[in-house]
Amino acid sequence: MAARAPTGAKKFRAFINSVPVSVALYLLVIGTIIWSAYSGAQSMGYNWQWYRMPQYFYTLTDDGFQWGEIMIGLVKTIQLSVTAFFFATVLGLLVALLRLSGLVIGTAVAVAFLEFVRNMPILVLLYLFYYVLGPVFKLDRYTASVMCLAVFHAALISEIFRAGINAVPKGQWEGATSIGMSKGQAYRYIVLPQSVKFMLPPMTGEVVHLIKSSAIVSVIAVAELTTIGRNLISDTYMSFEIWFTIAAVYMVVTLALSIGVSRLEKKYAVQT
Repeated sequence: MAARAPTGAKKFRAFINSVPVSVALYLLVIGTIIWSAYSGAQSMGYNWQWYRMPQYFYTLTDDGFQWGEIMIGLVKTIQLSVTAFFFATVLGLLVALLRLSGLVIGTAVAVAFLEFVRNMPILVLLYLFYYVLGPVFKLDRYTASVMCLAVFHAALISEIFRAGINAVPKGQWEGATSIGMSKGQAYRYIVLPQSVKFMLPPMTGEVVHLIKSSAIVSVIAVAELTTIGRNLISDTYMSFEIWFTIAAVYMVVTLALSIGVSRLEKKYAVQT
């Protein structure tokens, strides 16, 4: 039987999803936002000072090359995100295993954790860690921020782990049991290695999500990219230039990670 020609809807989706069209639409949206902001600033009589921005990326002094405040803030953001993601992954795996354990108490604890975190705004969760748990357990700003981000994203990561584990065929469990493996050994040697191809692309996407979420810690003055931007604005009053630059830095980082996610999705695509 001859293959049917693609319908008009499929052709349209293929056209929209093509790389040149996607890039063009993205640039169109970004250009519209920039033009709108520029027009608004001009109507306010804003005095643009873009020539001052390079010094916040780097400076050349008698002591040599030195990084500027924005680059220092970017490093702090990446450090915060990597640390939080590590703890979120460990906690997420624990929650997923508890939910899949079949134990009444373990499942109840996992479900209660998930429902609490998923129904809690991240800003409220941050205030809870810093203003409530902070004084009790002597948590500084940075530690409270890491714990908040780790707990919030652990709930999302646990669902990725659970979906990946459930995607492994049941025959793999039966095969592990037939050769005398315990449940822990089956997880370690059979199930988790095979579930990587299901989990890796969404886990990488979760890194992108966490980097964007890390900006919320600026409300408690943790030194990171958004906080640096707020401090620079208070010193220079260059609101438009600073926020446009900070947004561009976030965009470059997340776009680079998104490209990595796309490549991982193609490399580890599950054949059905």
